[in-house]
Amino acid sequence: MKASALDDAVGPAVRPSRRTSTGEVGLLLSLAAGGIGLGVILGLPLVDGTVHEIGAPGGWTLFLGSVTGLIGTYLALLMVLMAARIPTLERALGRGGVMRWHKNLSVLTISFILAHAVLTTAAYAKIAKVGIAHELGVLIDSYPDMITAFVALGLMLLIGLVSLPWLRRRLSRENWWLLHLLIYVALVLSFAHELVLGPSFVNHPVVQWIWAGAWILAGLALVVYRVLVPLLRSLRHELTVVAVEPQPNGVTKILLQGQYLEDLQLQGGQFFEWRFLTRGRWWQAHPFSVVDRQGDTLRLMVRPIGDFSANLIKLGVGTRVWFEGPYGNFTAAQQRKDRVLLIAGGIGVTAIRGLLEDLPRWSRPVLVLRVTAKTDLVLLDELERLASERNGKVYILSGDRTMVDLRTIAGNIKDFQSRDIFISGSPGFVEAVRDVFISLGVKRRQLHVEAYTI
Repeated sequence: MKASALDDAVGPAVRPSRRTSTGEVGLLLSLAAGGIGLGVILGLPLVDGTVHEIGAPGGWTLFLGSVTGLIGTYLALLMVLMAARIPTLERALGRGGVMRWHKNLSVLTISFILAHAVLTTAAYAKIAKVGIAHELGVLIDSYPDMITAFVALGLMLLIGLVSLPWLRRRLSRENWWLLHLLIYVALVLSFAHELVLGPSFVNHPVVQWIWAGAWILAGLALVVYRVLVPLLRSLRHELTVVAVEPQPNGVTKILLQGQYLEDLQLQGGQFFEWRFLTRGRWWQAHPFSVVDRQGDTLRLMVRPIGDFSANLIKLGVGTRVWFEGPYGNFTAAQQRKDRVLLIAGGIGVTAIRGLLEDLPRWSRPVLVLRVTAKTDLVLLDELERLASERNGKVYILSGDRTMVDLRTIAGNIKDFQSRDIFISGSPGFVEAVRDVFISLGVKRRQLHVEAYTI
């Protein structure tokens, strides 16, 4: 049907749906812990310094250099925790939210650490009454740990450069990921510099041990949740490829079979990071949503948007599969309103399909599928069946970007203000649709998104 027919989907819900979220509690606790940690970090240079030292030539500059360095390294610690995929944070923020925090923190981290390097060098130059370039040479020549610190700063600046959108788009996901790993090298190189030369750490063994302990715990979280847990789960569930089938619209259907899959506690709308153990693929992990689980079989639907996904059609039956996850809070557990509106752009329909199946039978969902051409539709028969079973409706909004105004989605659904709105698709599509509803006064807590990006 066309979008103009959407207005007949409204009607009274059979019963209300109310769910409480432990993710919200986890988010508040995480924010409180992060705020307390930042307060402690800001307090260190105040306790360590004196009014006389700050008032001396270069004192204020050196003080600000110390503060920016501490804040930058603390934010780097938070970045590592975000990258560790700790379950509490994943449930609270979702994968997309965690990645947004990680991205924003990375910009602040590099900015503060760069400011620290500039301010500290300038302060010592002022104290020694020499030029900044001369003082920089003295610092590097006199303090071996300073060399590794500047190498670490260079690596951070490189990572920041390749993460700029215009350059990021020119790199493959695999190359960008390999370059991104250099951040861990940079953090290791800078660690000795912090403890040996940092004014708040020198001659303060208790502070040194606390700081080292915090970084050790963050590193352990990274190893446990990114390496050990996925490894043990992969070994236990023994997933293998049992079928690879091309679909008429260019999508590849992949069936995976394993054991004890009910123990994964997979919710509709979630995804895994998949690692197919074949030559050239084993070191790459890519995110794909699970369409559904039938017993000990998982179904994936992958659209070829890059070299990796395009070559999955060549996967052999029997290929072993390792995985991380499940990830994401794009699930029915986020529903607060009596009804829902589901909006899928392109292959984003795979997450929507799983979520739709988890909705209660009385939920009367409205589902809008946005595609360039109707031949691009995926899983339409299943979506129509699941929606019908829940007394809901499916609508198709087709046409290229110049022909389709996304505001028609909201304009033709009279009760969108009283619905939870789930949006899945490319980052541009998700942002555009979300902006439409925000501009119409929909509260942000009603909007739940899953953007298909790195």
